Amino acid sequence: MKCLIFAAGLGTRLKPLTDTMPKALVPVAGMPLIEHVIRKLKASGVDRAVVNVHHFADMVQQWVENQDIMDVEVSDERQLLLETGGGVLHARPYLEGCGKFLIHNVDILSNLDIRWFESCVREDALATLLVSERKTSRYLLFDPRTMLLAGWTNINTGEVRSPYPDLDPEKCVKLAFSGIHILSDKVFDVLETYAREKGLYEEYDSPRFPIMDFYLSVCGKYKIYGVKAEALHLVDVGKLDTIEIAEREILTLRSE
Repeated sequence: MKCLIFAAGLGTRLKPLTDTMPKALVPVAGMPLIEHVIRKLKASGVDRAVVNVHHFADMVQQWVENQDIMDVEVSDERQLLLETGGGVLHARPYLEGCGKFLIHNVDILSNLDIRWFESCVREDALATLLVSERKTSRYLLFDPRTMLLAGWTNINTGEVRSPYPDLDPEKCVKLAFSGIHILSDKVFDVLETYAREKGLYEEYDSPRFPIMDFYLSVCGKYKIYGVKAEALHLVDVGKLDTIEIAEREILTLRSE
């Protein structure tokens, strides 16, 4: 299994660090975020990865070229930051034909057993989303019988997004998305159709859209499952105050 690491973002919540470096190279416990992710992938049996780049792209590419942990290719988004959905479609040449591939945000550190997560993927799944019981204002909604994605809700505003007009969030399982998912490589044709139907090629040569918008649009037609991880320790290193939390988590994991 290959992995696509989302590392192209601007990292605005990590300013002023990201005024001079990309989020991927922000050090946590003496090691860049991207190295934490790649070493975890390597330990889980993943031996090839693709990293998308935009913000301080040259710095990320230089780090990739100098590392010897695993074979890493670069999906270049220097001209335009394509967001997560567009980033997946843009990386198609590196991932098509691999059967399925993992997507991992570069700023997510966790104790996830990636091999276990891969074993949970069903044959008919277009996508499998790692979710957990984590307190947040925005939840994915799943059918409690099948764990198929049915929608999304913001519990603070009451907003609900779903292809099912009569969906009752209170009858769904509410879980938080982790930023880690596994996709079938059949997803590329579906992404392409979605982007063309939405007119996303009209403004740019490469479409720009969030992957979650895509999931919520097509989950009524395709199998998008949630897999709940028990006892998941996850840190989203998206803000300055989470770096210290992440470092404590890493030290805890190293001592176990």
